[in-house]
Amino acid sequence: MKRKHTAYTVIEPSARSKFLAGTVVIAYALISLIPLLWIGMTGFKSPQDSISYPPKVVFEPSLEGYVNLFTFRSRQTPEYMASLPEPDTWYDALVRERNMVITGPSRFGERYFNSLIIGFGSTFLAVFFGTLAAYGFSRFKVPLKDDLLFFILSTRFMPPIAVAIPIFLMFRQLGLADTHLGMILLYTAVNISLAVWLLHSFIDEIPREYEEAALIDGYSRLHAFFKVVLPQAMTGIASTAMLCLVFAWNEYAFSLLLTSGEAQTAPPFIPTIIGEGGKDWPAVGAGTTLFLVPVVVFTILVRKHLLRGITFGAVRK
Repeated sequence: MKRKHTAYTVIEPSARSKFLAGTVVIAYALISLIPLLWIGMTGFKSPQDSISYPPKVVFEPSLEGYVNLFTFRSRQTPEYMASLPEPDTWYDALVRERNMVITGPSRFGERYFNSLIIGFGSTFLAVFFGTLAAYGFSRFKVPLKDDLLFFILSTRFMPPIAVAIPIFLMFRQLGLADTHLGMILLYTAVNISLAVWLLHSFIDEIPREYEEAALIDGYSRLHAFFKVVLPQAMTGIASTAMLCLVFAWNEYAFSLLLTSGEAQTAPPFIPTIIGEGGKDWPAVGAGTTLFLVPVVVFTILVRKHLLRGITFGAVRK
C-alpha cells in the first residue's frame, strides 16, 4: 500500500506552522511587555503600594508619582499647614495630604529636554554622514576601500567607556564638557561606524541601473542620489536611525561622567529621585514611562519603512 504524501510549498506555510509561529510570537511579546507594564503601573501607585509585599497588582491609582517627579516638596508642621489657604490646584491638594508643600519645579523637564536634543541631534548627524559615506563606498572606487571599512568597523571593537578618561580630558581642554554640542558630537562619533556599515549594505542592494537611467535623463549625480537612491534606502535609514537613537537615548556612562548640570540627560537623573526614607519608586516609574514615549513614537512613525522595498534586487545584472 502506497503512503500518501502531502506536498508543501516553501512559500506558503501550513496552518499548523502559522499557529505555532503566532503562538510563539504572542507569548514572547507578552513576556517582554511585563516589565514595561509593571513600570507603567508603578508610576500610578502610592509610595506604600509601590513597596508593598506581596506586590499589589490591583491598587487605587494615584498621580502622586508624576507630581513628585516634576516638583520639589518640603514637609511642614501641622500648624503651618493649617495656616495655609485652600490649595489652588489638584496637585497642591495631593501634596498637602502628606503635610507637604511644593517648593518649586524639579529638573526632570530640563533633563528630558536635553535627552531630546542630544538623542535626536546625534541620530540625525550619524545617519546623515553615514548615508553619504556609505554611498561613496558603494558607488565610487575608493582607494583602500576594504581597509577603510575595516578601520571604521574597528572603532566598535571595544566598549566606548574604555576611552572615557581620554575623552573627558579632551572635552575639558576644548570646553565641550557639560555641553549639548559635546554630547552630540560624542554620540555621533560612536554611532557613525554602525551607520556606515548598515547603510553600505542597503545601498549595495539598490541596482545601479536606476541611477544610470536617471543620469541618462539629465539628472546630476547629486540629484539622482536624492531622487533615486535615497527613497530606495529609506528602509535602511529607518532601521539605522532606530539603532542609533536607542544607543544615544539610553546611554548612561558618558552622560554621568561628562555632564553635571547643563547638558545632563534623563538616564543619570532618574535613579537619583529620592523620596522620604529612600527611593521614590512611583516617581521613578513615572519618569521611566515618560522616558520610553519618544522612542515608541519614533518607532511608530518609521514603521512603514521597516519592511524591505519590493524593488530591492528587481533588476538582474
